[in-house]
Amino acid sequence: MTAEFAPLPQPDASDGSPRRVGVEIEFGGLDESHAAAIAADLLGGTVHDEGDATRTVSDSALGKLEIYLDSTWRKSRHEAVRTATETLGRDLIPVEIVTEPIPVSDLPQLSRLCDALREAGAEGTKAGLLNGFGLHYNIQTASDADADICRPLLAYALIESWMRRARPIDQSRAVLPFTDPYPTRLVRALCDLGPDASRADVQDAYLDHAPDRNYGLDMLPVFATFDEQTVRDRMKSHKLSPRPAFHFRLPESRIDEPDWSLADEWQRWVIVERVAADTDLLRRLIDGWKDEHGAVTLSRRAWATRCGDILAEHGLMTDRDDAAGSAA
Repeated sequence: MTAEFAPLPQPDASDGSPRRVGVEIEFGGLDESHAAAIAADLLGGTVHDEGDATRTVSDSALGKLEIYLDSTWRKSRHEAVRTATETLGRDLIPVEIVTEPIPVSDLPQLSRLCDALREAGAEGTKAGLLNGFGLHYNIQTASDADADICRPLLAYALIESWMRRARPIDQSRAVLPFTDPYPTRLVRALCDLGPDASRADVQDAYLDHAPDRNYGLDMLPVFATFDEQTVRDRMKSHKLSPRPAFHFRLPESRIDEPDWSLADEWQRWVIVERVAADTDLLRRLIDGWKDEHGAVTLSRRAWATRCGDILAEHGLMTDRDDAAGSAA
């Protein structure tokens, strides 16, 4: 059955074209050659061997696909690391499929590819204790307007604790740096700035408190499209590709589990944007967050529960989230 992807509250960009999303999916169990062949068989196109453990599929139904071993290892400056990647490391280092920015309406085709990879033996996070595989969505911003950039960030910061409790991270992913939650000091600063803050003020707050790429929502590529040099000067790592897209880094790829789907994970971001679009809800969440957080945050659990209750009152929780949150 084809997965259904919820529409974004603002489905079109400022020029009237459908908003696009680039997707990165990590998995094990298949090498890049086998995965590329499956993609071309399902979506059409031509497979190209680019060397360096890389395959591309050109002219597929989803445009160009890149399929390769995790680039952090594959592109290491150290020959020993690259050699390990090609031999012993293949059991631990994920293969990635990376799409071009595609219309949201094309996501069901990518979901079908995940089904085909699973049937061929692709493995996800829970297949092994050391399988640290993730899923990333790079969602085009609705426009360059301050609200379309800052409100989704504020919404994510406010509901992150709830999302992490409703769908807990597998232990193999929890040790990785980009699973760290936003620092409390950043969320407090965003709350103080409020829903109508300017991008410049929000960017300053972000760079003051979280100048790093290792968070679930990485805003540095967006901010760098406006002020690349400032971002590069202040961030902890200089590896950055400026682009007008929210880098939403989901901590798990459960591609081998039949009840896991890209559509369910996509729904997380849809909730973020639905919260961002509701000023009254944002203000209620801000007030609730401040009420639950004193000078020092000892636990995020109380706010996660309260946040879930607020979202449920506004009809923003799926049955899966409700059940998961109750069990957590």
